[in-house]
Amino acid sequence: MDIHPIGYLHSDFESRFGAPRQPGIVPEARAELHLHPPYNNPEALSGLEGCTHIWLIVGFHATPDRPWRPTVRPPRLGGNQRCGVFATRSPFRPNHLGLSLVRQIGLLAPPACGLALRGVDLIDGTPVYDIKPYLPDIEAPTDAQPADLMRTTLPGLRVEWRASALAELATAPAELKALITATIAADPRPAYRRGQDAAHFGMRLAGYEVAWSVADETAWVESVSPAPGKDSKGR
Repeated sequence: MDIHPIGYLHSDFESRFGAPRQPGIVPEARAELHLHPPYNNPEALSGLEGCTHIWLIVGFHATPDRPWRPTVRPPRLGGNQRCGVFATRSPFRPNHLGLSLVRQIGLLAPPACGLALRGVDLIDGTPVYDIKPYLPDIEAPTDAQPADLMRTTLPGLRVEWRASALAELATAPAELKALITATIAADPRPAYRRGQDAAHFGMRLAGYEVAWSVADETAWVESVSPAPGKDSKGR
């Protein structure tokens, strides 16, 4: 079976590092799904106006190809423990397909055709293969249990801002501070880097270069500057 993208995401997250491990972890995270021809017909989205959440079937386009393996090392387990690929949400899958539950804010204004989204865990340029409405009465069973290995809740980080970094926000979009804070608070560091004080990190987020460090499990935002060649929406 050949499948083709119906559209692509324009997301705040410009690289894999920094993107949340699951949808909804960073509610401030924005994205726009732009449908491409021949799927960019507004009639295809009619009926979604009152739907708050949708499923996206996507492709892990930034995941490098490698030979098939039945087990993976999930980052949430520290990268040192193997388990079956089908018991995880690892992007290293036979067909590189992912499933993401995101909040739908509304339809894009013409001439664009697509959806405005929040709480995404997907990076810029992600191909979308299908959209399905979320149905809470049948998709949220009260007796549901995750696999044992997936029950671990990873701790987050306390986030503080240097005065110089706050000053750099003066000309930035008003929502940028909340987005950066929530993204870092979710602790995007690889598991093996946790517990390493004085570690420095950088990421591109919503068209900005963000530098931050960690000491005593507190993250300090060091600087925020416009990324070269990008506007404030990461385009």
